Amino acid sequence: MKRLKSIINLLLPVATFAVIIIAWAALCASEALPAFMMPSPKAVLDAFIGDFKLLCIHSKYTLAETFTGMGISIVLSFLLAVVMDRFNWIKKAVYPLLVVTQTVPSIAIAPLLVLWFGFGMSPKVILIVVVCFFPLAIGFLDGFASADEDEIKLLKSMGANNAQIFRHVKFPRSLPHFFAGLKVSSSYCIVSAVISEWLGGTNGLGVYMTRVRKSYAFDKMFAVIILVSLLSILLMALISLLEKVTMPYNNKEKKQ
Repeated sequence: MKRLKSIINLLLPVATFAVIIIAWAALCASEALPAFMMPSPKAVLDAFIGDFKLLCIHSKYTLAETFTGMGISIVLSFLLAVVMDRFNWIKKAVYPLLVVTQTVPSIAIAPLLVLWFGFGMSPKVILIVVVCFFPLAIGFLDGFASADEDEIKLLKSMGANNAQIFRHVKFPRSLPHFFAGLKVSSSYCIVSAVISEWLGGTNGLGVYMTRVRKSYAFDKMFAVIILVSLLSILLMALISLLEKVTMPYNNKEKKQ
């Protein structure tokens, strides 16, 4: 029965994707829109295969920016969350600023970052850090706050210090929240890198999109959009795999 459910769960998104492709192909065949405005799935696939090497080259730069920005976000958000958890007055002072960072659209920040830091990797990485920082920091904070007070009191009664309590209680409790925040961040970070490249850069998928858009090669435009989506899905799958490896005990609890 479980195997049948897992097969059904796998087939449902595949069937949905197939329906979308069929509807897309039918729309193109009806010639409701000109071919240069709405390329067929076959034209997009041909464009993807034809520019595959070039797409891989640009993807290398975009992924380098993505992983660098995510790595910096994880370290900074962890350090800030530890400080905010330890000192409540810092939490009260900084938390509103974290919320404010999420109210400013990234499309508005990106041109300023390019203006201030040039056309290299720096503005892209900074934008990714700004976008990813909030969900990661909140994930860590919520995880620290979810620590069992009875466990903390028990460790204190046994003479444990704050560092030992953090290591054995608070940090393990924060991991599920951290991975939840990391999944949210991963869905935005590649898109943020592409947006920043779109507004100013020399390499990356955003630069590629700008060039093909100016030449009205919309089949290539669709191809790179699909590639960005695939990279985001693969990144989320990688994070899910890392979560299972890091917390095997959590997987057992879910099965039970």
